[in-house]
Amino acid sequence: MSLKPISHSLLLLVVSGMCFSLNAASLRDPTLPGAGSTSTTSAAVKVDKTLTLNSVVIKQSGAFAVINNVIYKKGQRVQGVKIVQIGKDTVSLADGRKLTMFKAITEIKGQ
Repeated sequence: MSLKPISHSLLLLVVSGMCFSLNAASLRDPTLPGAGSTSTTSAAVKVDKTLTLNSVVIKQSGAFAVINNVIYKKGQRVQGVKIVQIGKDTVSLADGRKLTMFKAITEIKGQ
């Protein structure tokens, strides 16, 4: 009985196992951010300052504007800017901006 075939197979198994562990150690974790990426803090994230006039409600008690899905009345501030006027489909801000609602499409082409 010869030990050479057994020891040769064992040596081949050990060497291939070492090669596998070397290759596995050099693999990059796919869940990690890519090279060159940087982490940002919440203070560094750009804030969207777009204002959207969703609706206007005018009652005897006063006018209310829904801007970015929040209800405001004249004199309140939205993103730090005072609301100076609320019309039937517009809102005027102290910084000169005028928010306008989109008109509903009521006509069908061809009629």
